[in-house]
Amino acid sequence: MYKIVAIAILTLLLIAVDFYVFQAIKTVFDDKNATSTKIIYWTFWSLNVLTILGVLAYNLVPRSGFLLTFTRFVLVWSVIFYFSKVFAVLFLLIDDLVRLAQWVYYQFAGFPTKETIIEATHQTNAEGEELIPRSEFLSKAGLIAATTPLLTMSYGVLSGAHDYQVHRKTLYLPNLPKSFDGLRFAQLSDIHSGSFFNKVAVKGGIEMLLREKPDVVFFTGDLVNNEASEMRDYQDIFAKVKAPLGVYSTLGNHDYGDYVMWASAEAKRKNLEDLKATHKLMGWNLLMNESRYLSQNGDKIAILGIENWSAKGRFPKYGSLAKAYENTDEASVKILLSHDPSHWRAEVLEQYEDIDLMLAGHTHGMQFGIEIGNFRWSPVQYFYEEWADLYTKANQYLYVNRGFGFIGYPGRIGILPEICIFELKRA
Repeated sequence: MYKIVAIAILTLLLIAVDFYVFQAIKTVFDDKNATSTKIIYWTFWSLNVLTILGVLAYNLVPRSGFLLTFTRFVLVWSVIFYFSKVFAVLFLLIDDLVRLAQWVYYQFAGFPTKETIIEATHQTNAEGEELIPRSEFLSKAGLIAATTPLLTMSYGVLSGAHDYQVHRKTLYLPNLPKSFDGLRFAQLSDIHSGSFFNKVAVKGGIEMLLREKPDVVFFTGDLVNNEASEMRDYQDIFAKVKAPLGVYSTLGNHDYGDYVMWASAEAKRKNLEDLKATHKLMGWNLLMNESRYLSQNGDKIAILGIENWSAKGRFPKYGSLAKAYENTDEASVKILLSHDPSHWRAEVLEQYEDIDLMLAGHTHGMQFGIEIGNFRWSPVQYFYEEWADLYTKANQYLYVNRGFGFIGYPGRIGILPEICIFELKRA
């Protein structure tokens, strides 16, 4: 019953927004050619009705298979469609506040009659028209303001979601053993398989990675959004990720199922075990607060991998770098896989100055921002000091991967999905 009431309230709210925005459309197009005006009106209301029906279907129809993919698209379109209308509503509110102020002024300034209000507002035809008409300028501005995010966000879904970028970095390490001079490795992060809707495009991204022929591959967490079953349709694609020295992975905050209401604690525990099994079935070495050595000609590099550890209070601290750090004394170079970049400043720099490189992800660059040359901006930078690309302090590096997948908004604007290829050189 509660769900039905909530859906009814949501539907009424969406319809109210539609009628409010329609006022701007009437103001702009009412005096235009009758045929074109009818087309505009029909198009507007057809999109509104179809979107609201889609919202109802998303909330009321059981979702599986094709319906799951379809309703996901419906949800995305609905969010984009009505988010864009918010901008039009803001301009209309400004217009209505101005009109209200005018009405109050006319009442107190001695313009109580219809004729004097018409004269004061320069309205030449009083037949059936408002006494204080809407501003055509603000109505046009509102429609333009709504159209811009609608087109931009739609483009971000259609083009940006799978526009994989290969980034290349050369790192100079003073303690790098001679046997590892020139080692090439790849980093993937934030796959979020439950968000994918284009299996062909995902496969193409993995093929881009494999063409680079890295010596080793590292994955830094968030394989799924919530549930291990999300990997069912994509496990065969990611199982192709192989490298001569292996594939090493760790967990991110989404991998634990913390954002789902489970039937029981046992169901949640089993989900995590299933996810661990998925890493194993793909041939990935999942590091749970532990380390491994890469060995060549008697030289060693230590790979440390920890569970999620965040300095931000809303994300979990399951990781233990102290455990992963044990028994790594034989390695002259140490590489840490830790999902959340806030870990670097909060613990790594403070206590582990011999960790040469930390690889992270998590932020996605908020999937929105600007990157032009060395200039980068995204709203996420107001929450994370390190949020994309390479950072250095003294002799320690941090690389924050922008992520391979997406979550929430199924697209990217400006901050595109990435595969990063590193080469290690002796300093």
